[in-house]
Amino acid sequence: YVRQIADSGRYELTLKVWELGTRVIARLDIVAEATPTLRRLAAHTGETVHLATLEGDEVVFVHRIDSPVPIRAYSAIGGRAPAHALALGKVLLAFQPPGVVDLSRARKAYTEATITQPADLRREFERIRKLGHALNKGEWRETVFGVAAPILDANGRAVAAIGLSGPRERFGPRAMKEGAPL
Repeated sequence: YVRQIADSGRYELTLKVWELGTRVIARLDIVAEATPTLRRLAAHTGETVHLATLEGDEVVFVHRIDSPVPIRAYSAIGGRAPAHALALGKVLLAFQPPGVVDLSRARKAYTEATITQPADLRREFERIRKLGHALNKGEWRETVFGVAAPILDANGRAVAAIGLSGPRERFGPRAMKEGAPL
């Protein structure tokens, strides 16, 4: 695991340490690892909490803890949504390596609030990277607001995202501001 560098008296780690690390990473299950955090967020906020990944230009919902309130944000596990129109998707897109996200074309508008133009999306992604979270103010569904933060790998690339969402009347700008640091 460690070897001495000839004639220097110093030591360095061998590839065996890297092999062990990759075995541990391979065993991690993002849903199992994130579920305790999702549950705490749901209990603390009373809102729906989502875990999602990115596939192309879409968010894929992989886990959800529902709000106990009858009127709530809904998604189907395995369901998809346009990444540019959700907080979850925007945070996943913003934390991709340069050149991965195609910003050469306009996106589809789902509501009047949807950010569709490449220059506007670039500015939004810069803001998201600076703040560490993304907001959705009715960009996919007019009555649903959300906030999301990335789950980053060792290279700073978003591999998943956790988000809070709820009805605009209950989960407006103030609730999103309170939810962002959580």
